[in-house]
Amino acid sequence: MSDLLHTALFDLHVELGAKMVPFAGYAMPVQYPMGVMQEHLHTRSAAGLFDVSHMGQVLLRGPSWDAVALAFEALVPVDVLGLADGRQRYGFFTNEKGGIEDDLMFARRGQDLFVVINAACKENDLRLMRAGLPADITIEVLEDRALIALQGPKAETALARLDPAAANMRFMDAAPLDLNGIAVWASRSGYTGEDGFEISVDQGDVEPLVRTLLEMEEVAPIGLGARDSLRLEAGLCLYGQDMDAGTTPSSAALTWAIQKVRRAGGGRAGGFPGADVILAEFETPSPSVRVGLSPQGRAPMRSGVALFADETSDFQIGTVTSGGFGPSVQAPVAMGMLNRENATVGTTVYGDVRGKRLPVAVVKLPFVAAGFKR
Repeated sequence: MSDLLHTALFDLHVELGAKMVPFAGYAMPVQYPMGVMQEHLHTRSAAGLFDVSHMGQVLLRGPSWDAVALAFEALVPVDVLGLADGRQRYGFFTNEKGGIEDDLMFARRGQDLFVVINAACKENDLRLMRAGLPADITIEVLEDRALIALQGPKAETALARLDPAAANMRFMDAAPLDLNGIAVWASRSGYTGEDGFEISVDQGDVEPLVRTLLEMEEVAPIGLGARDSLRLEAGLCLYGQDMDAGTTPSSAALTWAIQKVRRAGGGRAGGFPGADVILAEFETPSPSVRVGLSPQGRAPMRSGVALFADETSDFQIGTVTSGGFGPSVQAPVAMGMLNRENATVGTTVYGDVRGKRLPVAVVKLPFVAAGFKR
């Protein structure tokens, strides 16, 4: 652990009895004494508090909102210019082959753009922005900010105790809040499929804020183990596992994130890396696609399990990209890349687990309905 980076909450994690593991170059809590299963279920029923300070936080500034937005649109295939002040959107950086370099969240803060990028991709994402944005766009990496996530159906109740304005926020709203005298920037979003908030806060203020939240009956600390099972039940991608630089938006089943204005025939169509490949796949979809998978036995199917059309074929038609046990559904859950001809919901395919072919149903995502506040 001494060779790894520490977030501002490292000492608190140790104090709370967390099991610390290496993750994206950081020492991060994988679970607390409650255990992964109970942490997962607590988040689904109450409110879970996550340290996600390993993520990158970046602020883009320029001569005007239009200048910042249009510059960023040269790197992502989504509508940035049309984003209203105080609103957030999901997007991704793409490469010249149409692959996804990283997925991200971005929010408009007046004339500025606040961007949250994945921990493992931080350095590459910053290189992309420094190389791809014009000189009049300032890139400020917010090294002095921590990031926490409060997730679950009681997250609003907990946060509104500290600032009642939190209750007025809708899904994907982003706004400043005053949490017991601590100034934060919060978005109503998260990575669990539940209602909740992601909160950017000065590193010097994050531990007092977290301690205040953990004093609330409904709030418990949650580690990376439950974060992974929660996002898998919610059908949310993990970059580097369910998609990577060789995965197009079509194959990742993420074309919904590309607004009409950036598609062929739209007012600002194309103009981003890999546009020819990505836009062509709206007409002719990629040969493989990410799907939900329900193993029919009790044993989970983990990432890397090969998928076949039947019990005897030698021709592999796909691969499990994420898999585990879903505590909320009390059954194995998975996602995978599958040939489109085998990807219809209701189709049965077979996963090869230690030489045995076990049946897997192709199912609609998510496994657990989203609890967002619309």
